[in-house]
Amino acid sequence: MAFDQTTRNRLQRFVSDGRSLLTEEFTRQLQNDYGLDPIAGEVTILENLAHLDDGRRETARILRATLAHYQASSPDATVKDLLERIVREQAFTVLNRLAALRMAEARELLIESVAAGYSSKGFQLYARLAGTGLGETGEAYRCYLFSVFDELALDLAVLFDRFSPMGRLFPRESALLDLLKLLNDPELADLWAEDETIGWIYQYFNSKEERKQMRDASAAPRNSRELAVRNQFFTPRYVVEFLVDNTLGRLWYEMTQGETTLKESCQYLVRRPTEIFLAEGEPAPEPTDTEEELSQADLLKQPVHIPFRPLKDPRDLRMLDPACGSMHFGLYAFDLYERIYGEAWELEQQSRRLKRSGELKPLAETYDSKEAFLRDVPRLIIEYNIHGVDIDPRAAQIAGLSLWLRSQKSWQAQGLKPKDRPQIKRSNIVCAEPMPGEEALLSEFIETYLSATAEQQLVGQLVRRVFAAMTLAGEAGSLLQIEREISADIQLAKQQWLNRPAGEQLKLLELETDQPRQQSLPLSVDDITDDRFWLKIEDEIYTALERYAATAEGAGRFQRRLFAEDAARGFAFIDLCRKRYSVMLMNPPFGAGSLQTKSMLTAAYPRTKNDVYAAFVERGLQLLEVAGNLGAITSRTGFFLSSFQKWREEILLKEAQPTVFADLGYGVLDAAMVETAAYCLSKVA
Repeated sequence: MAFDQTTRNRLQRFVSDGRSLLTEEFTRQLQNDYGLDPIAGEVTILENLAHLDDGRRETARILRATLAHYQASSPDATVKDLLERIVREQAFTVLNRLAALRMAEARELLIESVAAGYSSKGFQLYARLAGTGLGETGEAYRCYLFSVFDELALDLAVLFDRFSPMGRLFPRESALLDLLKLLNDPELADLWAEDETIGWIYQYFNSKEERKQMRDASAAPRNSRELAVRNQFFTPRYVVEFLVDNTLGRLWYEMTQGETTLKESCQYLVRRPTEIFLAEGEPAPEPTDTEEELSQADLLKQPVHIPFRPLKDPRDLRMLDPACGSMHFGLYAFDLYERIYGEAWELEQQSRRLKRSGELKPLAETYDSKEAFLRDVPRLIIEYNIHGVDIDPRAAQIAGLSLWLRSQKSWQAQGLKPKDRPQIKRSNIVCAEPMPGEEALLSEFIETYLSATAEQQLVGQLVRRVFAAMTLAGEAGSLLQIEREISADIQLAKQQWLNRPAGEQLKLLELETDQPRQQSLPLSVDDITDDRFWLKIEDEIYTALERYAATAEGAGRFQRRLFAEDAARGFAFIDLCRKRYSVMLMNPPFGAGSLQTKSMLTAAYPRTKNDVYAAFVERGLQLLEVAGNLGAITSRTGFFLSSFQKWREEILLKEAQPTVFADLGYGVLDAAMVETAAYCLSKVA
C-alpha cells in the first residue's frame, strides 16, 4: 500500500499518543516506586525506599547505576536531563517491542499475542497451560509477553533483551491496556504488514514541535540527540530503489558483464544500449576529436566502454549506511543481495572464478548443496554484507528489527520452520557513542585484565588512547576518523622500536592525561601491520571485557556491566570504520554539525566543513574501495553554491566520478524544508 499523507498521519498519531502514554507512565513509576523524579531532578536515597519488595528494590538499584553510568559519560548534563533520558529510553523500547510483535503477527511469524490483548490466541494457550500459578490475568499476560521477549532476544537482543538498561521498566496493567488499544486501532490494521511501517515509527517518535523548539533554541545542534532528532527524515522507497539499483545493482551488473537478472528487476538501473564491456586488461579507446562536435542526441548513441570488474564473492560485497536510521536502504539492498547470492552459486558452478578475500572458501566447498546454501543466505547477508552506523540508540533497535523481519520473510518463503532456520549470531548495526566515562572503572579494567604481560600492557595503553579518541563519537558518528588515529598510534610504536638505540627498550606511547605514564617494555613490533595487530588484539579486548562484566561483584556490579557493554559497542564501531566497502548508501544529516564537533570538522574536513552532508560524502568516499559506488540523497545546494566549490571540484570531479543524478526538489523528505538531489558516484583510483 502507498504511504500517502493520510496514512502517515494515522501512524503519526499512534506514535505520538503511545509515546505520551508511556512517558507519563514511566515518569510516574520513577516518582512513586523508585524515588527518582524526572520533573524535579531529585534522587531519593535507596535505603529510604522501605516500601519496595526485593524485585523492585533491585530495579531501583539498577536505575541508579544506570544514572551514574550516564553521568560519567555526560558530566555536563543535569540529573533532570538524565532521568528524562531514562524515561525516554524506556518508552521507545516498549513501544518498539510491541510494534515489533504486531508486525511479526501480521507476517505470521508469531502466534497472535497482542492483536487481541488478553484474548490473543497465544496468551489463551499459555494461560491454559499455566493455570492459576501466575496470578491474576494482567500479571499472567505480563509474564507471557516477557516469555515472548526472551524467545525473540535469542536473535534480536538489541531490542528484546529485558535486562538491558533501556528495557528495565514495563507499563502497569491499565497503561498497557491503553497502549494495546492504540496499537490495535482498526485504522492501523493494514499497516503492520508493510515493511516501511517501522521506519515511519522511528521518524515520528520525535514530533515536529520538538524539532522546532530545538531549532529555535540554537542554530546548530547542541548535542548528539538534537543532531539525531533534527535530521530524522525517512527516505521514500523510490529514492531508496534509485540509489541502491545504481550502486549495488550496478556493481553486480558490471561484474557479470550484464548477465544478471538485476537488469530486469532493478527498475531504476540506468543503462545505455551502447554499453561495451571490456575484457580484463583491455583499455578503453581514446575519445576522438569529433566527439566534441556531436550533439547531445548523437553523443548518447556513442559506444560506452565499461571497465572490467572482477567477479567477487558476494560475501565480500559489503555495504555501509553511515547514518542508517531505520535501515531503509539495507532493507531493499537485502532483496538484491538475495538475487546476487543465487547467481553467484550458479556462476561458480559454471567454473567462473569468484574473487574472495581472507579465509573464505568457495561456496561449493562450504555447502553440501544449493538448497543448504540458499537456506543460509539470509544469515550471510546480515552477518557479512549490510552494515550501519547511527548516533541514535533507537536506530540500532529499529534497524536490527527491520533486517530480522526481512530475514524471517525469506525463510518463511522457503518453507523453513523456525527451529530449522540458521541462527543470526551477529549484526553489523552499531550505535556510535563515546566510550564509557568512568575513569576509575577503565583503570580497574586495564590493571586487572591488561597488565599481566608486556604485550597486554601495550594493548592496555592503546585501549586508553582509544577511549580518549572516542570522546566525540556520539556527536560525529561516522565522521569520526577513529581508524586513522589507531593506525597512527600503531605505526608510531613500531617506528619508535625500529629507531631505538641499541640495547634500549621501546618507550610506549604517552597520553597527555593525569594518568600515570606507562613503563618501558621490551617488545618486538618488526612485523606488525595495522590489520594484523588490530585483529590480534581485538579478540583479547573483547574477552577481557566479557570477563570483567561476568566477574563483577559488589554494589557496582551492574555499572561495571554497563561499562563493559558500552566499551564493546565502541570497539564494534571502530571495527566498522576500519573496513572498506563496495557500496556506500546514505541520507545523511544536513546543515551544521553539533557545537562540540565544530573544531573537529574544521580540522578533518576543511573542504566540506560548511555542511555535514558534504562531509558525509567525503567520508563515504574514504571508506569505499577503489571503484566502489556511493549513493546519496542530500540537499541540492552543493551543486551550485560557491561555498561548495571545493566539494564539487576536488571531491565529486577528482576523487569520484558522477554516474547518475536526479534533481528532486521539495517535498521528498516528508516535512523537511529542503530541496534535494539523489546521485551516485564511483570512486576513482
